[in-house]
Amino acid sequence: MLKHRGFPGRLPGTDYQFTIRRANPKGVTPLKRLERYRDRRPGDKRADSAFMAALWAHFGAEPFERGNLDAGRLSWLFGREILPYDDPFDPASYEALLIIDETAARAAFPDAFDGEGWA
Repeated sequence: MLKHRGFPGRLPGTDYQFTIRRANPKGVTPLKRLERYRDRRPGDKRADSAFMAALWAHFGAEPFERGNLDAGRLSWLFGREILPYDDPFDPASYEALLIIDETAARAAFPDAFDGEGWA
């Protein structure tokens, strides 16, 4: 499992996790699209925005390996702002390549791209 050095481990001051420390010995948690409902808590929305800002700052428009990025946090963005890059795509692989759909990400998280998304 690739560890993304320099990537924030969590949203500062919260328990919203962005990375995992070690591979799951029981198997890789598969990525799946999770629905984001309008009534989500403000903290969850801040965490999504901060995660997107960190992804953009770290990877930009280039494809990136899933590695130690948290499956739960990725799943909130997967299928909309984060898309599979591989064909065929294995949602249960730490080596799976992903890419940011910049147009969708900018529309959903404009504050993540103005330099105020996290930190």
